[in-house]
Amino acid sequence: MRIDVIGGGPAGLYSAILLKKRFPDAAIEVTERNRPDDTFGFGIVLSDETLANLERADPPTRRAIEAGFAYWDDILVQYKGTVRRSSGHGFSGIGRLALLHILQARAEELGIPVRYQSEDAGLSSHHGADLVIAADGINSAVRESNRERFAPSVDLRTNRFTWLGAKMNLPGFYYSFREDAHGGIWNMHAYQYRPGECTIVIETTDAAWRASGLAVDDEAGTAALVERLFADDLKGATVLTNRSHWRQFPTISCKTWHADIDGLPVVLLGDAAHTAHFSIGSGTKLALEDAIALDEAIGARPDDLRAALALYQESRRDEVGRIQHSANVSLVWFENVRRFFDMDPIQFEVSLLTRSKQITYDNLRLRDAGLVEAATRWWNRGEAARFGIAASGDQPWLDAPPMFAPLRLREMWVPNRVVVSPMAQYSAVDGVPNDWHLVHYGSRALGGAGLVFVEMTCVSPEGRITPGCTGLWNTEQMLAFRRLTDFVHANSQSKLCMQIGHAGRKGSTQVGWGRMDWPIGERADGEGNWPLLAPSPIPYRDGVNQVPREMSRADMDAVLAQFVHSARLADEAGFDMLELHMAHGYLLASFLSPVTNRRTDGYGGSLANRMRWPLEVFDAVREAWPQDKPMSVRLSATDWIPGGLSGADSVEIARAFAAAGCDLVDVSTGQTDPASKPVYGRMYQASFAEQIRLEAGIATMAVGAVTSADQVNTLLISGRADLVALARPHLADPYFTLHAAAEADWRGIGWPVQYHTGASQLHTTMQRAKQDAARKAARVKA
Repeated sequence: MRIDVIGGGPAGLYSAILLKKRFPDAAIEVTERNRPDDTFGFGIVLSDETLANLERADPPTRRAIEAGFAYWDDILVQYKGTVRRSSGHGFSGIGRLALLHILQARAEELGIPVRYQSEDAGLSSHHGADLVIAADGINSAVRESNRERFAPSVDLRTNRFTWLGAKMNLPGFYYSFREDAHGGIWNMHAYQYRPGECTIVIETTDAAWRASGLAVDDEAGTAALVERLFADDLKGATVLTNRSHWRQFPTISCKTWHADIDGLPVVLLGDAAHTAHFSIGSGTKLALEDAIALDEAIGARPDDLRAALALYQESRRDEVGRIQHSANVSLVWFENVRRFFDMDPIQFEVSLLTRSKQITYDNLRLRDAGLVEAATRWWNRGEAARFGIAASGDQPWLDAPPMFAPLRLREMWVPNRVVVSPMAQYSAVDGVPNDWHLVHYGSRALGGAGLVFVEMTCVSPEGRITPGCTGLWNTEQMLAFRRLTDFVHANSQSKLCMQIGHAGRKGSTQVGWGRMDWPIGERADGEGNWPLLAPSPIPYRDGVNQVPREMSRADMDAVLAQFVHSARLADEAGFDMLELHMAHGYLLASFLSPVTNRRTDGYGGSLANRMRWPLEVFDAVREAWPQDKPMSVRLSATDWIPGGLSGADSVEIARAFAAAGCDLVDVSTGQTDPASKPVYGRMYQASFAEQIRLEAGIATMAVGAVTSADQVNTLLISGRADLVALARPHLADPYFTLHAAAEADWRGIGWPVQYHTGASQLHTTMQRAKQDAARKAARVKA
């Protein structure tokens, strides 16, 4: 077997080493354009997890790395003159050149020739090879000359960064955030990779970098600025440069990592295939673990290399995607660090540590219980002060996880921060809720959630999404809802929110378990459909959904009156709170988005014009709704469509509604149009709730792929939201909040009196299970 490796960095060398171990008779050669001692930057970071993977793949390499690295357990954060320390993180650093020398020596030991200072002549020069491994880095010539095969995409990020070094010692990974004379914020990421030597990455916004007057390649000017701006952190250490040019980070993804090119199997490895932002220290990790996965795939299918490459991609893509997603979330935090600069130091630290969602409230407590205890105490007492609650022993939630803290909106007190998200049940008849709704919503209120949202309830028969949607336009519907609110208020501490809306162009469709978003009877002109209204005559799907009528001023007045009428009925029905649905492409949302609003009158064009009618509706409903009861709006904070609504637009929208008397923004995203391309992941919409909360200065509710109490606590304590809504978890477990309270051994939650004996038993059972798990973990560790 002949294997040609292009690129003598960590990915290429380690891949050659592992494959030579597996196939000692294979002819494996590495081609590298640089000299053996050429390297970019200073040191790299490896986690305990990566070191364990290296131990499994090649113990000699792992031992050599371990002998040369600096290990740290702490992360230090300097922010506004305060340095805070968190423990339990487990990372190690090693010099880039030291790592290369270890891999070079191991390759030589195994008899792998490495041709340095040799430009690869292109894939045509590798004919006769059984496999070509392209580990030629972020600017991969193999990838770029075969773009049609690998289909790469590049997202060039906005921040500027540069790699530097310093002759100094550090007690752990060190972050520092400094503000310059122009108001720009500069971030230092620093870590020691051997005694007396550190890597320093400096990052800032493009605007702050341009204001500094630095050129891309001005290494001397960069060093001087860093020494001045971070003087208190460097403590006299001289800043070192090594091709320390200012760059913008390119997030690279490829549709496929392997291809047959003129009969030659070629596979991309490491940065040639994908990149992940340096803020989670993952570049070298990905490269080394790619090499391990490729070796294992070839070992599993040695007689069919093409099948092995497919297996490699299949086995590795999800993990790489997870890391890239976490890295992208992390880099967005650093791009928007100004957003967090009004935070208390302890919340800033927690926000930083949890930024990528890899570290959460519970995970951080395992690492550093003292930090979580202090942050929880600070957060709870801050919330008590915000709402005028005396921080005394009469408030047992003051020492409980954040999810159990009460919240006040106007005169409504929500007993905890867990929300049952509005979820369509498609079970009403002529808009009238029935026994299904009573049991569905009643059981979730009994389950302990602080606030229960009713599904989007439509303000008119023509405003329904489906024939099974609830409505609130007549007395019969109001009385049926009154039965529900009476039950919840009599038997639980939960508050109830009525969400009202109008489907707009997304109306007259099949129920959710039919063909969602398709017309009744499959045809837009079929029996049972009703006419639709929208800001512009644009169907939801061309050739599928009917074309809506463009609303006239008379239509706007009529629908506005319907919203006001529904709001008055909601108050008469006994609801504690009211929400206007302005998301997901329904009528009010379709006015806000430029994707769906193509009007040329005073209600189209600019964002201010597109907001005019939704604000008119809100003003009229707010006037009709009791002043002591809160109102919220649900927004799609981004359309996930180029040229559509963005997070910045939604901040402006939120500010306008806050000025009109809105108390809370329920932050969702997308579903505006079939062209939406959301980027899914854990808590994937929370960053938009955070942006609106911190930049618009209004309370927010986060929703979207939130599945656990741990995630709820993470979002709250880090300042990303004031309430957290869960949808599908509440379908699976109506008693989600009660179970979370038992897990936390918090007994201050309001169990129904009929369930008190079960509550005691559940608390005991869960605490015993936790103790058993802790004992088992201790035995395994020993």
